[in-house]
Amino acid sequence: MSLEVDEVKKIAKLACLNVAEDDIQSYASNLSNILDLVEQMNAVDTAGVTPMSHPIEAVQRLREDIVTDFNRRDEFQAIAPLTEDGLYLVPKVIE
Repeated sequence: MSLEVDEVKKIAKLACLNVAEDDIQSYASNLSNILDLVEQMNAVDTAGVTPMSHPIEAVQRLREDIVTDFNRRDEFQAIAPLTEDGLYLVPKVIE
């Protein structure tokens, strides 16, 4: 499949890409080569080919759900400038 310059301009506009006028011909050539490769790959008979493994089918090793971080709010608030009822008090920044 061969892309024309006008088609490349249209694709660039749809993709909101700014392509220099000097580069459009090389883009058309490169994109045409890619599409030709895809056509070649589609022409290959893959009827007897076993699909490759897929990571979604892999079984995940899960760890136990154990709490490793404990509540240290009292320690942190002890060094905070101002706290009240377990909350940090900060100066008003918006009038």
